[in-house]
Amino acid sequence: MAWPQGVEGVLRIVDQILDLVWAGFLGTPHIAGIGVAQQYTQMAWSARQGIDTAQRAMVSRAIGMGNVALAQLSVFQAATVTAGFALLVSGIGILLTVPLLRLLGVSEAVIGEAAPYMRVQFAGQGIMGFQQLFAHALMASGDPITPMRAHIVSRVSHGLLSPLLVFGLGGMPELGIAGAAVAAAIGNTLALAMVTRALFTGRSSLHLKLSEYCIDRKLIWQILRIGGPAAINGAERSVAQLLLVGLVTPFGDNALAAFTISRRVEMFANLGSQGFGQASGVIVGQNLGAGNLARAKETILWALGFVMSIKSVLTLLLFIFPEAFLTLFTRDPELLAIASTWVRIQCLGNLALGPGNVFNQSFMTAGATVYPMLVTLFALWVVELPLAYVLSQSLGMDQYGIPWAVAIASIIRPLCHVPYFLSGRWMRARVFAGAGPPGGAQAAQISPSLSS
Repeated sequence: MAWPQGVEGVLRIVDQILDLVWAGFLGTPHIAGIGVAQQYTQMAWSARQGIDTAQRAMVSRAIGMGNVALAQLSVFQAATVTAGFALLVSGIGILLTVPLLRLLGVSEAVIGEAAPYMRVQFAGQGIMGFQQLFAHALMASGDPITPMRAHIVSRVSHGLLSPLLVFGLGGMPELGIAGAAVAAAIGNTLALAMVTRALFTGRSSLHLKLSEYCIDRKLIWQILRIGGPAAINGAERSVAQLLLVGLVTPFGDNALAAFTISRRVEMFANLGSQGFGQASGVIVGQNLGAGNLARAKETILWALGFVMSIKSVLTLLLFIFPEAFLTLFTRDPELLAIASTWVRIQCLGNLALGPGNVFNQSFMTAGATVYPMLVTLFALWVVELPLAYVLSQSLGMDQYGIPWAVAIASIIRPLCHVPYFLSGRWMRARVFAGAGPPGGAQAAQISPSLSS
């Protein structure tokens, strides 16, 4: 279950790294522009992930209960919510692109490069939203291969088209970094076609039919109830990143570019943890639906072991040889020096990111969304942001106080999850409440309470 999502994770990282590589040929403002624009689009994407989380929890639990019809109904309701969300966010994002960029205080040179890229990204929110939603539905039902294939097509298309559209090669229009966003939209469209075909032609355990589509207001409300805390969990991370950008901006475009590059390198260090976390969550949900509580707990322990093994090696490589990765994006000596220091500092927290992802994804897919949200709130708003401000502004560490704050918060997050995991309260989550203990077969309402 985990390896296809691991492949997706690798492709996602390569995909975003390539965008920065092309931007690096154009200059520092282009690198900074991609970084700033992606903070906003990532915030919208993270908020929409609450819908994915609610759907994963419901579909995996329903499959474990043997109720395929309930799983399919859940997908339809999640698609309805996704459509409304995409229309709202795309409209706001396209109309307010420049004001949102100016809000962060970035230079006009950066705004000029970031604005077209950001508008295209927001215009493609609906395509990406449905592609992710349907892919997660397939994974939650036990089919990780089809989403992986769709992801490969999407990322390969993006990788091939990006340089053509960025630089105007092969008779294509020269669009600058906006060309990378256009290439991504084309790739996501191809992936959406593949996962939609799988769902609507019965090539998985789910077989959706438009003739069976209906709006179930009660179920939609339940999706919002369980997805709300998960959406806040994702969105608050992105909002915190935006505020970090605001703290970095006064130190200049080189510092902002270093921040952007270091976040991409962090994704490399985080390789596999997201995939193992999502796979663990799906297996946990299915086992809870079938009443196998011991196996659900064991699944998380195995995922933690695999993730720590991978991250130990990757983090060590990054700490010893940061320049080997950073030269993919830039060869500017000043920028390399700044970014190398950022990466080495953040390596101290990178090891903790893996366990944090496994705990977070497993708990939320089990239906326990409130506790992970509270942990994220604490780590970001009580620890990371105040500490970043104090270290960078008051204690004389300047820009390097920010990665120190990020590293410390990254370590605190999984430590907060350990007692909750040991308590077993997450296993008592009522995804389909009114069904008695996990493994019941009736559907009523979703309860994202703390006891869940």
